Amino acid sequence: MYGKGIANGLWVTFKHFLNTYVDDIRYAGKKYMRQENFQVRQGLKTQGAFTVQYPDEKIAVPERFRFVPFLVTEDQDQARMGEDWCTSCGICAKVCPPQCIWIVRGSDPVTGRPVPQPEAFFIDIDICMNCGFCAEFCPFDAIKMDHDYELASYDRTNNHIHDKQHLSKPLSYWKAIAPTTALEEAVARGGWEHPDTLKGMKKAGKQATPPTYENMYPEHKLTDALPATVAVEEVPATVATAPAAAKPAPAKAPTETAAAAPGGAKPKFDKQAMLAKIREKKANKE
Repeated sequence: MYGKGIANGLWVTFKHFLNTYVDDIRYAGKKYMRQENFQVRQGLKTQGAFTVQYPDEKIAVPERFRFVPFLVTEDQDQARMGEDWCTSCGICAKVCPPQCIWIVRGSDPVTGRPVPQPEAFFIDIDICMNCGFCAEFCPFDAIKMDHDYELASYDRTNNHIHDKQHLSKPLSYWKAIAPTTALEEAVARGGWEHPDTLKGMKKAGKQATPPTYENMYPEHKLTDALPATVAVEEVPATVATAPAAAKPAPAKAPTETAAAAPGGAKPKFDKQAMLAKIREKKANKE
């Protein structure tokens, strides 16, 4: 038993060793000539061993790769343009194993009643374990796991505690980095729109457009929306050879914390002050 297992392991190692030279000969002189060659050679379907010249070269990550979460904002429905999908229900904070999420629910300035919008949203990325529970349990598909893993900095206090302005990214960004997953979620919801929008359409007797790959990007062609960071094997056959495009710029809405900073500088995160504010709100409700 041990002899056969060792032999199988050595054969796998030897096969990868041979495939290294086969792939090098196949792509000799053509690796950088076409974007498709580069994506396949640096993607998940490559054979053998190869060297990645990081950071000039980066291996494509699978669609379901997860790192720091981000909040989805509307950028396609004109009636809800710029609004958060998050309703500040707090489920993500409750299920978070390391408890790295803090939410302050918004309130109406006139009546003082709570509104389904987060006034503040913080995630400490140094504590976050990238488990994806927050995205999995969110009932509104409002929080997703990003593909951006280059987050190192010299300032831990300011740069490693992401506020709502930093976390907010448009729905089109999620469709671009994870088209298959976004389609699966839209099919489960019954449309591309926010669940509340779908409920309103149903009450009004309007029929939602069935979500498909063809209508995933109504504002432009599907082949122009996929960034190079999406793994080739995860992309559907209709877009697997699409040319790379730059990542959509995340939509950033001004927040009170950003506006209060003197000289435009980002203020330091005060966890105790935020917790005190949450306790005060709870005490006023009681």
